[in-house]
Amino acid sequence: MSDGAKPRKSKLCFSSSSSPSSSTLTLTLALKMARRFLLKPTLATLLLLLFFLYVLAHTLLSPSPSLPSSSITLPLSPVPKIYLYDLPPKFTYGVVRSYLRARDSPDPLDDADLRYPGHQHSAEWWLFSDLFSDARPASSPLRRTLDPDDADLFYVPFFSSLSLIVNPIRPPGDSAGGSTEYSDEGMQEELVEWLEEQEYWKRNRGRDHVIVCQDPNALYRVIDRLRNAVLLVSDFGRLQPYQASLVKDVILPYSHRINSYKGEVGVENRQSLLFFMGNRYRKEGGKVRDTLFQILENEKDVIIKHGTQSRVSRRMATKGMHSSKFCLHPAGDTPSACRLFDAIVSLCIPVIVSDYVELPFEDLIDYKRIAIFIDTNNAVKPSFLVSELTKISEERIVQYQQELKMVQHYFEYEHPNGTVNEIWRQVSSKVPQIKLMINRDKRLVQRGQDDHDCSCICSKGNATFSVKR
Repeated sequence: MSDGAKPRKSKLCFSSSSSPSSSTLTLTLALKMARRFLLKPTLATLLLLLFFLYVLAHTLLSPSPSLPSSSITLPLSPVPKIYLYDLPPKFTYGVVRSYLRARDSPDPLDDADLRYPGHQHSAEWWLFSDLFSDARPASSPLRRTLDPDDADLFYVPFFSSLSLIVNPIRPPGDSAGGSTEYSDEGMQEELVEWLEEQEYWKRNRGRDHVIVCQDPNALYRVIDRLRNAVLLVSDFGRLQPYQASLVKDVILPYSHRINSYKGEVGVENRQSLLFFMGNRYRKEGGKVRDTLFQILENEKDVIIKHGTQSRVSRRMATKGMHSSKFCLHPAGDTPSACRLFDAIVSLCIPVIVSDYVELPFEDLIDYKRIAIFIDTNNAVKPSFLVSELTKISEERIVQYQQELKMVQHYFEYEHPNGTVNEIWRQVSSKVPQIKLMINRDKRLVQRGQDDHDCSCICSKGNATFSVKR
């Protein structure tokens, strides 16, 4: 710039990253105009000044426009609807009657007088009774519909676990008792043949159907033909990854066999350190039980007894669990067993030695807060279990008990907000995935009948870890 050149007045320039807000521009304009009019103090000037002051105050005090608040709630998704199949009675009440007749027990004339035999796999009875009831709570996560065209899900109420044990096991040569004409395998075949004739099963290859097979051996003969359905199971111990997974299926708790503990938390009335009562000799993963018996049966403050299911055994187990701080849960023939749930309702801290166990309601319950997990390799080391448990302080034991008490009702099938409600919540959560798979099926090219969908979470990828305090 030459010496004689006059400097240019700079212009205000704003980049996109530093552009002033509308409030700032309004304030600047108001101040400039106010200053200009103040040079000529007239009545009009005074009125204009008051006007600009009003605009200035309104601009500063009014909230700036913003994006819609994230607190705005979107419409809730409708409660999924479930249709209860009207199966031939032989698949429901007929199974109970066959069980009673095989034991020469009284057989009521009216279905309403039938009672499901005391049984750890009674989920099939509770779920059927809930859907069949006219007094279902409005808060249920699933709504029953009488119109199959309006249904999101279809419930198949076959008592598959009870069907397995209709014929009592008798010693060789003992032909006493009722009729043994009942065939569980025949019932399984008849069920699938009936289902495969149904329009709604054929429509989506059974993907939107819900079937209980809580006993690890239930429906074993036909499970391949039912694998698309939502299976309600206790674990995946005897199922292949292409048959069942955490993605499409639901883990059920066993029905506890002993009375719930109604007392307060604390260690004063729990004199034993560790308790277990059950069958010492099991197959497959349950072989660890015999090793644990050998290690623990002579340990101080440990009660470990061989026992089978009976009224006497249940009374002894109730007393033992209610008076012990910890309850051992080793694997059975499959990774899960009913004693885990007996321990939970007893407020007896479960010590789980089962490396591939699956647990119910894990989206709701953090089991590390209510149980201790010890891997099998460490558990079978002499003195390891007792040493680890004796390190846990009384204060920490009470904390475990308090957590157990908070979740106790989730394992009570008869509780109005208990197990049945939670199972239906889990089932309802599968609906979006079911719809995804149904729509996906529609656009896939033709595949072989035995092609497997690799869309599962393999349970054996899970691991347990040593106890941490």
